[in-house]
Amino acid sequence: MAVLRTLIGESLRTTRLRQQRTLREVSGAAQVSLGYLSEVERGQKEASSELLASICRALGIRLSDVLRDVSETLSVLEPAPDLVLEPAPVASVHSIRDVVAAA
Repeated sequence: MAVLRTLIGESLRTTRLRQQRTLREVSGAAQVSLGYLSEVERGQKEASSELLASICRALGIRLSDVLRDVSETLSVLEPAPDLVLEPAPVASVHSIRDVVAAA
């Protein structure tokens, strides 16, 4: 199964290379260390949404477009889920009145 951080990293790297930009250029514009950006691109680090947004701004792309592309790729690579034959046990749910009365 493809790891989400790997697909995100590949998408970012592909965009950067298509723009013929260096890691140094993009890391400076995104205000992230060159090493960390490299690890994100290689799928070794899972970047926060804030960091991904910063990298996308530096690349002049929308984060939503990156996530959409990654989602489309993942939908092709991800296996279909197994059917669950027996329902999982459901925990008992108490009303607020029951909880208050028990206290």
